[in-house]
Amino acid sequence: MSSTAGSVVVLFGLAACGSGGLDPGAGDDPGSGTGSLGIEGWARATPRTANARTAPEFDVAFSVRVSLNNQTVTTGTVTITSATARVPLTYRSDNRWSGTADGYDEVYVLDVVSGPDKAQGIRVDGPDIHVFSQPAEGASVDSTQPLSIAWQRGAAAESATLRTENASALPVMDIGSCTLFAGGLKADRSEARAQQLRLSRTNRVTPAGTAAGSSWVVTLENDLDVVAQPLAP
Repeated sequence: MSSTAGSVVVLFGLAACGSGGLDPGAGDDPGSGTGSLGIEGWARATPRTANARTAPEFDVAFSVRVSLNNQTVTTGTVTITSATARVPLTYRSDNRWSGTADGYDEVYVLDVVSGPDKAQGIRVDGPDIHVFSQPAEGASVDSTQPLSIAWQRGAAAESATLRTENASALPVMDIGSCTLFAGGLKADRSEARAQQLRLSRTNRVTPAGTAAGSSWVVTLENDLDVVAQPLAP
């Protein structure tokens, strides 16, 4: 690991709005920059309870890798700003700047400054919150049959994946429904098996004015608890 000269500032910027509130704007914006920094970052919202419905029911983790001339930027200050909070990021031993926030704000803007090198105003309007409508929470289902899954959401996300104990990150279309193949849930022969379905929806932007391969991604995940019936003898 190498540190670059000069200070580093990574911030998800917000402007003041209303009575002291924060407003990052809306819609995607690739931002601008000097073309020298490599940015690979994500914000991931995960639910505190199954089938969460409101923004406060989510926790958000942030992770950003910043590089200059293929060397990791390790020194400086990192600040994340969303509609409700400014969160300082801390450089970790995994070569990334990390932090967390309570609640999902959906829109996040990324600014990076390292001495004369900059990448600023990179904004992703993340997916809205999706809520499962089928099967019912805690439903007992037959894992040997295809399972119809449905969710409610506003706008479609750019990409989506479905995960179970037996299926890892299956790509699905974010059209509000899909069918899990027979055997997609893990089942036991002797007893019912509780487990989760996890649907992840993602929006991303390719930052302007950065090194090739840069990205800024926002993912929202939600879970549904189901019970796989025991397999027939």
